[in-house]
Amino acid sequence: MKHKISRRDFLKGCGVAGLGLGLASIAPGIVKGVLAEESAVSEGLDIVAVKGDTAKAVRAAVETLGGIAKFVSRGDKVIIKPNMSFPNPAVWGTTTSPEVVVEIAKMCLEAGAKKVLILDHPLRRPEICLAKAGIKDACGGLDDTFVFVLAEEKFFKEVNIPQGESVHKAKLMKDVLESDVLINVPTAKSHMATGVSLGLKGMMGLIWDRGEFHRLDLNRCIVDLNTIVKRDLTIIDCTRALVTGGPGGPGEIEELSIIVAGIDPVAVDSYVVPMAKWYGRSFSGSQVKHIVEANDRGLGEIDISKLKVRNLEV
Repeated sequence: MKHKISRRDFLKGCGVAGLGLGLASIAPGIVKGVLAEESAVSEGLDIVAVKGDTAKAVRAAVETLGGIAKFVSRGDKVIIKPNMSFPNPAVWGTTTSPEVVVEIAKMCLEAGAKKVLILDHPLRRPEICLAKAGIKDACGGLDDTFVFVLAEEKFFKEVNIPQGESVHKAKLMKDVLESDVLINVPTAKSHMATGVSLGLKGMMGLIWDRGEFHRLDLNRCIVDLNTIVKRDLTIIDCTRALVTGGPGGPGEIEELSIIVAGIDPVAVDSYVVPMAKWYGRSFSGSQVKHIVEANDRGLGEIDISKLKVRNLEV
């Protein structure tokens, strides 16, 4: 059955923890020891991880989850939210690979999307972020596909966060509130304040005042925001991981050549954490404060041993 969420449902209800303690002994790459689900898609997969050619891996991941039509219907307005807030090329590991975004946009159009908007809130000069990230140029040949970095407050609207514990209001992108589908497409990178920046953390690119979150309890604010943000699909670009120097780089890169996709945002983040050695050491999702709190507040499943996972190569 199609997982269809309109933006009317967008508002629902209207550090690394232990860094250096109890380190997980999980090698980089695709997580081992996780249930490799070989049954049909209809039985329900939580996570699909695909290694290989980037575009083929993106398409295989979505198709294995049930296909793009599970998320996008004809006539939908789709928002794709990558990382493109820094004026760096994807090889730095700070921005999402253009190949990933282009393939997702193509699939959405194939499903009949009326419009595909690719949006982020830049942390540097907008025109330089757009140029350096390369996503706008890569999508130039696609019909009904538009790439913007929104750097003016007029593009955001204040909404309440009923379940907020540190933050109770935030200004969110109007286009996201008015869309039918939201696909989160972060890159895998380290973060000086939260340990890692993956899907949950990446949702901060939808808000106007990120500084407020940093002035409060950043990890808790991330979870507060995710209580109202309803993304339909998370696809993490793990083609490379920025394992030091994040979120803006430069830093050390681990080449993984993997795409990870799933519907549960906590599960996807938790699955990705052990795939790379962050700061030269291995960690699990249970050592990342905002992932733990998101699990504790019922936003998803952190325990990857409970997940149905399929690992593929293309």
